[in-house]
Amino acid sequence: MSKLKKYVEENKSNKNPELEIIDRGVVELTDTPGLFELAHLTRLTLTHNKITNIPSSLTNLYNLEFLNCFNNHIKEIHPNISSMTKLKTLNLGMNRLCTLPRGFGAFPVLEVLDLTYNNLNETSLPQNFFQLDSLRALYLGDNDFETLPPEIGRLKNLQILVVRENDLVSLPREVGDLIRLRELHIQGNRLTVLPPEIGNLDLVGSRQVFRGENNPWVTPIADQYQVGVSHVFDYIRSETYKFLYGRHMTMNTPPPPKTIDKTKKISRLG
Repeated sequence: MSKLKKYVEENKSNKNPELEIIDRGVVELTDTPGLFELAHLTRLTLTHNKITNIPSSLTNLYNLEFLNCFNNHIKEIHPNISSMTKLKTLNLGMNRLCTLPRGFGAFPVLEVLDLTYNNLNETSLPQNFFQLDSLRALYLGDNDFETLPPEIGRLKNLQILVVRENDLVSLPREVGDLIRLRELHIQGNRLTVLPPEIGNLDLVGSRQVFRGENNPWVTPIADQYQVGVSHVFDYIRSETYKFLYGRHMTMNTPPPPKTIDKTKKISRLG
């Protein structure tokens, strides 16, 4: 830890608003002397370590706007983290999260939340998760979601939604309420149909992104997807599709099992 102490002491001396502790084998943040005294920090990068939890002491860094904990062993997050009033970007991707703490949706100005490659599902989210009114980008790829709660429609400022490589069997109609959405990544799931309300979204054009490959789409959607994304949206906006979608949902045909290989995740968590 002597080298880490040196980094912290240097930062304390020069008041640099940015600190990077990358690939240093850190396990417990509380073992890094003086780290939580650096209240001037606005950016903290702790990637590629072995950190197991986010302690309450982190809130002492009350000026923090950017926190990157990508690729650690994090299983627990102290609920107090959501009281960080200036935090705008939080990256917890490639960790071991199975649940999020109560009150996690209380971040007042959070704009970017990356939870990619964890073990989260629809039961992992606290009740207030979808009260993140300031959120512009939400990354939930490579998790275990089978459904998305309809409350996702409350994230009115969302511009990027990534739920690729999950186990999604359906999307809620409320996704169509996300009228500011410019990127939607749903590839690699078990989706067979799209709710017609997605036709409300502007996801066709050079500045928009819609990714839906590697899903077992019903034949009409699969055929349109082969031609192009614009054809998919023209089709799901049609009265014909709305009728077929209603009939499909009434029949409640179970989707085929997912065949995406998750060996990589299993080996990482072993």
